[in-house]
Amino acid sequence: MIYKWRIFETTSFLESFKKQELEVQGYLEKKIYEMVGKLYEQGFNSERFDRVKDFTKQLAIVPVSAKTGEGIPELLMMLTGLAQQFLEQQLKIEVTGPGKATVLEVKEEVGLGKTIDTILYDGTIRKGETIVIGGLKEPIETKVRSILKPQPLDEIRDPRFKFKSVNEVQAAAGIKISAPNLDNAIAGAPLRIVREESEIEKLKEEVQKEIEEVRIETDITGIILKADAIGSLEALVNELKGLNIPIRIADVGDVSKRDIVEAHTVKETDPIKGIVLAFNVKILPDAKVEAERLGVLVLAGDIIYKLIEDYQKWAEETRKEMIRKQLEAIVRPAKIKLLPGFVFHVSKPAIVGVEVLAGAIKPEYKLIKKDGYLVGELKSIQDKGQSLKEASIGQKIAISIEGPTVGRQIKEGDVLYTDIPPRQIDLIEEKLKDVLTAEEIQTLQEIKQIKEKLAAEAKK
Repeated sequence: MIYKWRIFETTSFLESFKKQELEVQGYLEKKIYEMVGKLYEQGFNSERFDRVKDFTKQLAIVPVSAKTGEGIPELLMMLTGLAQQFLEQQLKIEVTGPGKATVLEVKEEVGLGKTIDTILYDGTIRKGETIVIGGLKEPIETKVRSILKPQPLDEIRDPRFKFKSVNEVQAAAGIKISAPNLDNAIAGAPLRIVREESEIEKLKEEVQKEIEEVRIETDITGIILKADAIGSLEALVNELKGLNIPIRIADVGDVSKRDIVEAHTVKETDPIKGIVLAFNVKILPDAKVEAERLGVLVLAGDIIYKLIEDYQKWAEETRKEMIRKQLEAIVRPAKIKLLPGFVFHVSKPAIVGVEVLAGAIKPEYKLIKKDGYLVGELKSIQDKGQSLKEASIGQKIAISIEGPTVGRQIKEGDVLYTDIPPRQIDLIEEKLKDVLTAEEIQTLQEIKQIKEKLAAEAKK
């Protein structure tokens, strides 16, 4: 975002920086040292990453661009280097007790079947031990068939020697585990190693509790959310809650027929919430069929903020469409004035020239006077010989009214209102008032007062 910054075909910040004009380099340096000054005010010494002399005493500033990718390699390099250099000295982990791990990914490996990539962050794990893993429906109890560790970098280039089998691993380590019954294992779920048979049920409860803290299943009117992993589900739930978007179900796994049925149930009450958001998961075949049959939208994506933005855009469009349909079905507040000197036909029907003072009028609207007297029904609207479906504020047009006679029931200069039934007045005030213009709101109040006055007189 720096003015005149030129993008080169490299993702290295330092390479790009060297090729920039001196003016651009100077501007970036100025920005960096402004940051250095701000950090110094907070008690931190800092410097651009390539000029740091002692990483134990200075913070490293890495300029990056999320748009072009420049600087990202240096950022990753810094994180990796600092982690290897310092975290090993700082982290206090238990390496002798039963292991604790987190599942990163569930994947199929040729010759091994379904496997799980995990981070063992505490204790040890041994080949043949019983483990408990978070599953789609319930915790999975299985035995470790094999433990695989990545080969050194020089050997990993040959895919035939990607992993080496080991009998035991101590924390902290990234490992691949091969075991039976891993089909329903969840990415992001906890993994526990069992040392005593009596602990199995306790560990299952512990694992299930961690997963249930993220899962949501209620009877409230809200969206259905499905994600590929516990971490992404948690991130989505937090984002949606922050936006006050209610959730009916939030769970890990592919979109099922049950999810579609739940969304359809919500849709019947609130169409804006009757949707399934699917993050990085598949839509099962029977779910696709059911979604088409019930008219339920499944919004899929693999970028969290984009998926939420897509939902918000769809929700707004759906809301506008709902309001449009509701407005079409009701009589909108409007008033017109009969223009003096523009009486074209006295009666059967009366054809007169009018100006729309507020709102919009349509054929079949009934019209009333200021005293509440029902004048008749608006039959047609014309402008310069052309028939119109609607006329709005400011337009001067000719209309035909079935019922009155000019000079008797209506006169030139009269102001007429649309006749809105009381129930529709309540609906407009409750749900549609925010889409009315100021003139329409004022006209609605005038019509409401006319109706209330008539009702009071009828009681007398």
